Amino acid sequence: MRVTHLSLADFRSYASLDVALGGGVTAFVGPNGQGKTNLVEAIGYIATLDSHRVATDQPLVRFGAPRAIVRANVEREGRTQLVEIELNPGGANRARLNRNPVPRPREVLGVLRTVLFAPEDLALVKGDPGERRRFLDELLVARWPRFAGVRADYDRVLKQRNTLLRTAAMARRNKASGPNISTLDAWDHHLALAGAELVAARLALISALSPLVDKCYVEIAEGGQTRIGYRSTISAEPDPTAAALTEQFMTALGEARANELDRGITLVGPHRDEMVLELTSSSGDNMPARGYASHGESWSYALALRLAAYDLLRSDGSDGGEPVLILDDVFAELDAKRRRRLAERVSGADQVLITAAVDADVPEQLIGQKFTVADGQVSAA
Repeated sequence: MRVTHLSLADFRSYASLDVALGGGVTAFVGPNGQGKTNLVEAIGYIATLDSHRVATDQPLVRFGAPRAIVRANVEREGRTQLVEIELNPGGANRARLNRNPVPRPREVLGVLRTVLFAPEDLALVKGDPGERRRFLDELLVARWPRFAGVRADYDRVLKQRNTLLRTAAMARRNKASGPNISTLDAWDHHLALAGAELVAARLALISALSPLVDKCYVEIAEGGQTRIGYRSTISAEPDPTAAALTEQFMTALGEARANELDRGITLVGPHRDEMVLELTSSSGDNMPARGYASHGESWSYALALRLAAYDLLRSDGSDGGEPVLILDDVFAELDAKRRRRLAERVSGADQVLITAAVDADVPEQLIGQKFTVADGQVSAA
């Protein structure tokens, strides 16, 4: 799988851009602030309908423009598909596949799969649980695009349930009449169905990912071991079924209802779960990576998570080829040993896109197509 052409209109700093891409390694080199990351961010957006840098679409639209358009030709198994996303801040985004409109943008998920490693990924280890939940869910959708719908359903029900809880809590505090909370039973049922499916999929993903993360960490860090797990607010069983999770979710919601009505928020469910990252110490103890890992260990752990995701997607039999690997300004953050090991690890990938401030940041093992990015212009070097 590879992107053979990228076209941008009013995306970030680019009023207009067209660039043809080849297989193997492609490096975008130029000083900081010139638009290198904007290019790979656009490709990542095609794959995930999300940015690795910002939480909303508004910053993705060039200042003063009403909308932005991202287009990519994606080649997989000898077939090329054109994906187009129109970003409309404040309105509904639109998508086309092979120039035909699709009902919802998420219908194009799965056409392009990417794994993107960026300096922001240090938050996977050092950041709050939301960073790790996002990592899991994005990988879920990359493997099985239908989970974009499951996530959307869960988020929709959660928002509506929280609105009802918040209104009821405010009414209690003000000693006023509140909403009819009997409708919570219906919301509980819908939340449990979508939430159980999401948790079951996350648990299966953790099981598949865990040995790959440990293997990648050893390769990058030359020593040490990792352990990843999942801490659920609704189940402590090692391998529960979706049906069992649904029942446990309903029970947990019932037990938490009084507290939720007091606080005005949903207290159990996958939105409050945690992906647990641990390192094994020299004495054999498992320590939380967050707070205990050194800076170098944290970088190695974050990199191992992304490389494991890449290996997992590449091993899927029906994906149509390897995902595109994107390394956004990461070599400058790594010491010489980790830089060399990473370069050796990815040099044989079908398509690798790299951004770097200077040529020296691109390891010699990763020689290929190069573009210079300066003053908003992208030119072949």
